[in-house]
Amino acid sequence: MPSPNLSRVVSLLKEREPAQVQELVNWLKIPSISTDPQYRQACREAAKWASDHLAASGFSSGLRETGSAQNAGHPIVLAHTPGAPDYKGPHVLFYGHYDVQPADPLELWNSPPFSPKIADQPTPRIIARGAVDDKGQVMMFLSAMRAWKEISGLAAGGVKVTVLLEGEEESGSVNLDAFIDANKAELGNCTVCVISDTGMLDRGKPAITYGVRGLAYTEIILHGANQDLHSGMWGGKSPNPISELVKVLAQLWDKDRRVTIPGFYDKVRPIAQSEREEWNRLGIDPAEALKKIGFPPEANVGEAGFSFTEREWARPTAEINGIVGGYTGKGAKTVIPSHASAKVSFRLVADQDPHWVTEAFFRWCKERTPAGCRWELIDHHGGNPATVKTDSRELAAAARAIERACGTRPALIKSGGSIPVAGSLKSKLGLETIFMGFGLDDDRVHSPNEKFELECLRMGTLSHAYLIDELLAMR
Repeated sequence: MPSPNLSRVVSLLKEREPAQVQELVNWLKIPSISTDPQYRQACREAAKWASDHLAASGFSSGLRETGSAQNAGHPIVLAHTPGAPDYKGPHVLFYGHYDVQPADPLELWNSPPFSPKIADQPTPRIIARGAVDDKGQVMMFLSAMRAWKEISGLAAGGVKVTVLLEGEEESGSVNLDAFIDANKAELGNCTVCVISDTGMLDRGKPAITYGVRGLAYTEIILHGANQDLHSGMWGGKSPNPISELVKVLAQLWDKDRRVTIPGFYDKVRPIAQSEREEWNRLGIDPAEALKKIGFPPEANVGEAGFSFTEREWARPTAEINGIVGGYTGKGAKTVIPSHASAKVSFRLVADQDPHWVTEAFFRWCKERTPAGCRWELIDHHGGNPATVKTDSRELAAAARAIERACGTRPALIKSGGSIPVAGSLKSKLGLETIFMGFGLDDDRVHSPNEKFELECLRMGTLSHAYLIDELLAMR
């Protein structure tokens, strides 16, 4: 039976939608780029903004420092509410992140990335760095909490909630595992995690994600001579690190686009026939998806033997994310560089281990060391894949909440992206995660002109409000 406060909460959220958008604008103005040291103070400001918002909604909230005195990280926002005395439902851990990706290249933005723009065409949307990843999606939760507090007088409407907002998700979550380990007594009382950092199938088609991929992120630098060389004097009689690096990297895939690292696929969990059938029923159109990002249908390429959807949701990949060497400025400079480098990442699926994959890749590189050259191999960060239960009562409650808010039953999907915290929470605290996100595949996540559509913001906010009602009814 719905809470007597629910209808008033929903009415208040609809009434306050313009104010919610303005609040999000204010948060998005803070350039909380975690990977760049010059934005350290901005990250702290963004964390305090979120902590203050939670405190105003009745949570006991504050900033927790991470890292060490010699190598400080960005603070974590940690907030709690004990729940009403008669509350018998699960203790929810809500996870999100307040940090954002760098905005480069700035010249490709149609408006400044940290001066949020509200646009009406082609659909109402807010455009800014962090609009959907993840400030906009965290805002859905924050707004729902504020409405429940104002209507019921209780933080989170009386549900027992812990909030953990991270400030390093976009730079490898380098201090998160240590923070979880150090605060197990505080976090270990939670029974389920809710994360809103994923997406929907399409406009008007909400979804709950039950699997995300893991990540292993590396940098490889191939060193040649001890100085840049004149190509006329040294070309053809000494190694060119750029040429040698691309020759090595070209061996990373075979003719079927399978990764050639020995043992790479040994731990990959097979796709269940029931999953294949369910995914086929979703009606995902590869040609239409490719069209949205400027590709023709023939760009549907990937590992042989697997469909467009299967390759994203259930198969691992290797990608070159960047490659640098030599002279790249205007005009000509005939140089053989002393070194060349590449950023290489791997998206992993259950039950692959990111540490094993990184070490296996480094061994693979060493076995192919070009004559006269040497490697510098850097492990930047990684995260475990996570596939969660689809038959839990908490996931069922989330599905009902989304259906009540959106008028349609959410699909169960997987995501090709990575949310490393889910694997950490599973391994360290035994928590299952419910991914109830409302992004779209054309939101330009990590790209210029990132957006979050206002209808998605509305659907997500209402869904989080209804989730509180569902949790209150659980015994």
